[in-house]
Amino acid sequence: MIPDILQETSHFHIPVMVDEVLDLLITDRQGIYLDGTVGLGGHATYILNALSDSARLLGLDRDEKALAICKERLSGSGAFSCHHHSYNTFPLLLKQEGITRVNGILLDLGLSSYQLDSNRGFSFQNTGDLDMRFDSTTGQTAMQLIHQTSADDLADIFYNFGEERLSRRIAKSVKDMDSIESIEDLKEAVRRSTPPKNRQKTLARIFQSLRIAVNSELDRLQNFLDSFIEFLTPGGRIVIISYHSLEDRMVKHRFKDLKKEKKFTVLTKKPLQPTKEEQTENNRSRSAKLRAGERI
Repeated sequence: MIPDILQETSHFHIPVMVDEVLDLLITDRQGIYLDGTVGLGGHATYILNALSDSARLLGLDRDEKALAICKERLSGSGAFSCHHHSYNTFPLLLKQEGITRVNGILLDLGLSSYQLDSNRGFSFQNTGDLDMRFDSTTGQTAMQLIHQTSADDLADIFYNFGEERLSRRIAKSVKDMDSIESIEDLKEAVRRSTPPKNRQKTLARIFQSLRIAVNSELDRLQNFLDSFIEFLTPGGRIVIISYHSLEDRMVKHRFKDLKKEKKFTVLTKKPLQPTKEEQTENNRSRSAKLRAGERI
């Protein structure tokens, strides 16, 4: 049964693979858990329902707007606290809270429906300014990045972070535009430089690559992957849900390295994906891949 508090805002975001997350993440109902990308609290709601009253769940997110909604939704649970932190800085938060190790960590690296449907430039299907920052209080916007980046460097962003084969042609078109300030401007630059066939996929790759660059997503993920193992209790679990091959590859390789070092047991030989039924009910879950492991 979906908790009442989740039903109230379910139109914002439907958490992905909830049953799989709970099954793989929770080993001690009285333990300490960390949701590093808590967002609107979709997964957190279910995790709290599965934990005892004496457990703790710390929720982190860079998006202050999402965090405010999450805090309001879950304010009735004394086991939960939310914090304006990037997940890769979680060791600093644990130190502040007097916690040395946790029983489980969850990362859902996707955008929430709330973010995709906002006017911050995350989706090419919307209108609005090219912002793309998770944390609107700091850093440069996508518009500023485009204006301050050369065509060659912009092409590298499109290729390295979006795996876009027409990266150079698109980058030149972007820089040839009189001004790039809005979602529509960027879409027009892509339209001018690409064939109509598969243009939707091209747009998705271009917007993904800029979002990754604006938010330093891969650097943050690598930083997290390098450090998380030291903060899990023996027998503690980690669950990571990724949505594109760049992230999934990084998680896969780090898990393998930790296994070779005899620090880690990989619990998912192959990444888990949503069932066909879940994909039908929530088409934004289609690209999700879940990997999990346990500290030895």
